[in-house]
Amino acid sequence: MPVSIRLALGFLLLMVVVSCLAPVLAPYDFATQNLARRLRPPVFWGGDWAYLLGTDHLGRDILSRLIYGIRTSIAIALAGTLIGAAIGTLLGYVAARRRGWLDDVIMMMVDVQAALPAFFIAIAFIALVGSNLLIFVVLVSLEGWERYTRLVRGLVISEQAALYVRAVKALGATTNRVNLKHVLPNIAASLVVQMTITFPWVILLETTLSFLGLGVQPPGTSLGQMLGAGRNYLLQAWWIAVCPGLVIFLTTLSVSLLGDWLRDRLDPTLDGAA
Repeated sequence: MPVSIRLALGFLLLMVVVSCLAPVLAPYDFATQNLARRLRPPVFWGGDWAYLLGTDHLGRDILSRLIYGIRTSIAIALAGTLIGAAIGTLLGYVAARRRGWLDDVIMMMVDVQAALPAFFIAIAFIALVGSNLLIFVVLVSLEGWERYTRLVRGLVISEQAALYVRAVKALGATTNRVNLKHVLPNIAASLVVQMTITFPWVILLETTLSFLGLGVQPPGTSLGQMLGAGRNYLLQAWWIAVCPGLVIFLTTLSVSLLGDWLRDRLDPTLDGAA
């Protein structure tokens, strides 16, 4: 395993641990304000050890807000990725299984989604009906579901024409049993790779919407919200925006590296070419 992949896995494991143990690891309440300690610098920039990453414009501890922001952003991105994968997989399977007019309708929906990015759909929906956490997760899950539908549809059609599928059917197995017991497990690796590719885009969608004030609302916190709050203090308190921005960058980079590595490891055509 390359060193870069080990570092990526280590960082992602750290993010998972931080998310799970946020109440234990956070030194302060992330929402507590104290204007007497506002804009204190990090300890490595001349600050004191009481606030390792400094404080923001309202005197809130950046480290505590970062820990809870990681927890919120990763939870939303993970839920959105899983929901999008489930919807896309189901529609792709139905399209490949039924074909005909139902296949045409599903693929038309895929084309519409591909032509209209999830970002603009989310902004329009939030502007019309507002947002809460449940609605926000559902909107985030719109990112990438059409990729799963295309992938699953193509893979299921390809697998259904394979010789082993014909052999199992010749032994008396029904089509649904063949698909559930053989076809879907055989394409699971491709779905996992697709999830690792989609996950960074979901994180970026969540952080972008929160950055614009359309995502997680105060008193809650997320990485995108912290980034948006720090944009007005880049010259006098750069750490407010740089700390969450660095976590966003490292998280998306780590997942992308892991996805590329998994694709190379699990794709038999690439192994054959090598």
